Amino acid sequence: MSTTGRLAGWLNPRSRIEETIAATLLVVRRYDSLAVATAVVIGYLVAFLWAVGDLAVRPDVAANLIVIDDPLSRMFDRTGPASFEAVAMVDTGVVRILISPVNAAIGLLLAGLVGVNLGLTYLAVVQPAACGIGAGSGLLASFPALLSGTVCCGPVVLIALGIQARGLMLTMFVWLLPVGIGLLLVSQVYVAGKIDVAGAST
Repeated sequence: MSTTGRLAGWLNPRSRIEETIAATLLVVRRYDSLAVATAVVIGYLVAFLWAVGDLAVRPDVAANLIVIDDPLSRMFDRTGPASFEAVAMVDTGVVRILISPVNAAIGLLLAGLVGVNLGLTYLAVVQPAACGIGAGSGLLASFPALLSGTVCCGPVVLIALGIQARGLMLTMFVWLLPVGIGLLLVSQVYVAGKIDVAGAST
C-alpha cells in the first residue's frame, strides 16, 4: 500500500473504525492474542482492585459475608476521588473482597481496554501490516496503552500508599479517568492500523 493510500485511510473515519473493529475481533478469534489479552485483563483488574482497597490478603480473618443496608442507593457514594462505596464484604479466609459495583465496572472497563490494546500490540508484532514500518512499531505502540492505564490508576496507587493529595490534585484525579480512557481508545485505533488483519486471519 502506498503512503498516499495509507494517508487516505487515516483521514477516513469510517475506514479507521472498520479497521479497528476488525483488528479487535481478531484479538478474540486467535488463541494466542486472546491469551495475552486475558492475562492482561486479569492482572490489571487485580491490581486496580488492590489499589482502590477492594482486594486485600487477610488470612487471619474467618470466612464471612456482610451486606450493607440499602446497597442500591449507597453504591454511588464516593469514598475517595477515585473509589466508590462497597455494598458487601466477602472474607474467604485468604483474601478479603469488598464488592463495589462501580469500582468493579471502572476496573473492568480499564482492564478490558488495556487488555485489547496489548492483544493488538502482540498481533502488530507477530503479524505487522505488509506496508507497516515493522514489528518494532507494534512494540512502540504499546506505550500509549500502558501510559493510559497509569494515568487512570496512578492517583489511586498514590492514595493506597498513603501519599496525601488535596485541592488541585484531587480535582485533577477526577479528570484523569476519562483522559486515560480516551488515550486507550486512541491507542487502540493506532495499533489496529499496524496489523495485517487479512494475513492474520488466514
